[in-house]
This record gives sequence, C-alpha cells and structure tokens, in this order.
Amino acid sequence: MSLSELQPNTLPVPTDDGTANHLAGITLPHLTLGATNGNLVDIGAIAGLVVLYIYPMTGRPDTPLPDGWDVMPGARGCTPQACSFRDHFAELQSLNTEVYGLSAQTTEYQLEAKQRLHFPFELLSDPALQLKSVLKIPTFTAAEMELYKRLTLIARDGHVQKVFYPVFPPERNADEVLSWLRENA
Repeated sequence: MSLSELQPNTLPVPTDDGTANHLAGITLPHLTLGATNGNLVDIGAIAGLVVLYIYPMTGRPDTPLPDGWDVMPGARGCTPQACSFRDHFAELQSLNTEVYGLSAQTTEYQLEAKQRLHFPFELLSDPALQLKSVLKIPTFTAAEMELYKRLTLIARDGHVQKVFYPVFPPERNADEVLSWLRENA
C-alpha cells in the first residue's frame, strides 16, 4: 500500500516547532522497554549504530483512527514510514545499523502490526511515555491519548548523532536516514 493511498495530498505538513532541538548530541538514557519479540531492550546500552524511529501510533484495519487524525500535522503516515524501514532493512543492516520503531502503544498492539506488515525489526513500547519524561521527546494529544510526535534518532553507542524532525513525508524517512548514514557513519 502506498502513502498516496493512505494520505491525501491535502494533509497539513508539520513544521519544526523547536521541541526536538535539544536531542542532537545527548546520551540515550538506560531505559528498558518491552519489544515485540518478548525481550526487554535498554536503549542506552545498544552498541554500535542504531536508528530509533519514534511514531505516534500504528492503525489497525479493523479500528478507525482518532477523529481529526488527518488534520493533525504529522499524525498520518506511521505505516508507510515503518514499511519504508522494512523495505530498506537489508541496506541498513549492510551499514551495521540496528533499527527499532517506538511508540506509546502496548507491545500487544504493536505485535499485530509487526506480524501483519512483516517487519524484520522490533517495535518498542513506551506506554508510560518514559522517553518524554527523561528526554523531553515531543508529544501531542489525539482522542484523549498522549502520543509521540514523529521523529527519528540515529545514535552510536548511545550518543545521538542525528535527529530528523519533523519527519515528512514519512515514507521518505528511511531514504533520508540511509543517505545520512552513507555520508556520516
């Protein structure tokens, strides 16, 4: 499924509100999150290069998205973004880079998307918004849920080297990440 099928050209483009400016150069905290493979992952202890793409939420075919989802800048596009990382996974691995998706959704919810969309990487669950508390990751509210704004971090040995924010259009994020890694890693 292409983004054009999911996202009309009239969706509002997110703007850089400055809420992620502080993330470049920081050290990822030793924060343990549940992964879709049943393991716990300490994001601050991941050795080598890692791409951590943070997204609001993945929709399900049988569940409508929150009211107004399409008019919230940057909300729509989680599935195309994740599928792009799936489609470029071998290239990312060839650059010795791990990939994780992260949202505030539960591991059980994320597991459905991982299986349905055949992701070769794990999704991390942060329903308590621990990253927001520790790193001040930007969020927004939809349908009385606090969700992460879409951003992508590239870290080496726990140190953030690059921040992509805002991420738009989401289906191009993996290409942008690969370009940056080829030039800088």
